[in-house]
Amino acid sequence: MSNALRLTALDALHRSLGATMTDFAGWDMPLRYGSERDEHNAVRTKAGLFDLSHMGEITVHGPEAVKVLDYALVGNISTVGVGRARYTHICQEDGGILDDLIVYRLGETEYMVVANASNAQVVLDALTERAAGFDAEVRDDRDAYALIAVQGPESPGILAGLTDADLDGLKYYAGLPGTVAGVPALIARTGYTGEDGFELFVRPEHAVQLWEALTKAGEGVGLVPCGLSCRDTLRLEAGMPLYGHELTTALTPFDAGLGRVVKFEKEGDFVGRAALEAAAERAATKAPRKLVGLIAEGRRVPRAGFPVVAGGEVIGEVTSGAPSPTLGKPIAMAYVDAAFAAPGTSGVGVDIRGTHEPYEVVALPFYKRQK
Repeated sequence: MSNALRLTALDALHRSLGATMTDFAGWDMPLRYGSERDEHNAVRTKAGLFDLSHMGEITVHGPEAVKVLDYALVGNISTVGVGRARYTHICQEDGGILDDLIVYRLGETEYMVVANASNAQVVLDALTERAAGFDAEVRDDRDAYALIAVQGPESPGILAGLTDADLDGLKYYAGLPGTVAGVPALIARTGYTGEDGFELFVRPEHAVQLWEALTKAGEGVGLVPCGLSCRDTLRLEAGMPLYGHELTTALTPFDAGLGRVVKFEKEGDFVGRAALEAAAERAATKAPRKLVGLIAEGRRVPRAGFPVVAGGEVIGEVTSGAPSPTLGKPIAMAYVDAAFAAPGTSGVGVDIRGTHEPYEVVALPFYKRQK
């Protein structure tokens, strides 16, 4: 079996722009084009352009597609209208999170499940297995799509000049088929940056044409190409979980503070239901650790796995940490013992290579855009 990295349809274009490339979940992806801080700030104040073609698209279609998804996932997919999307989780029988997903309802009996790149095969295998006995088909569409995102306050204006789709009527977490720069696309108002923006699913052979058209349309308003590095600091500021950091198979959605995605009221059984009912009960009576935000008082940057301490005792663990360009200080997300989770709790620090650096406990997210 070849260990060669997978390339997106935009690979040559990234290299022509001088991108620093990195291996991400088996894909050769742009980490940054220039300054991570400049790319981050462009998304917060103007607009950024991302290649997200490493994400895993899986189509579920057929008369019982919705029954498959209601059984396979923890969300109530039967309440998703055509043209809308839903954030949800796929869990193991023991309630552990296999991945967090976005499910788009494309038609009466057709859904697209978008998985994280690192979990796409796991999710595909689980959905295929869970669809057995239902009148529906699960199809691996990872090679059928390229995914380009334009994110930031200027993104609606940039896109509006390239499409006649009704962007004003397109709500957050909705998607509609349209044409962008002459290219057929699924236009979704979704993103992972905390800003307004769009994710455009197109055929790989149309990716370069679309990227170049968006670049041209954004020239006058400060659009820049952005890599995975600033995508991470943007989602961290917005308090958005990343699989493998805030979400793992060792945690249930209730452990992660995302119990709201589990819909016990839906009809029928679903994978992990019994374990999740027990987890919900535990969370209601004695919350274990809670996910909080930490803001550094000093300059040292915490990283995933660093211990969170108070009074000389370990009270938690950092899951993600980075310098925050928006706040001007290092920030982190961490799971801490419930007794230390209240915003403003004093005496909390992070053990950074033997030194206990002081941190302020805050509620998530760190950053919320002005509507």
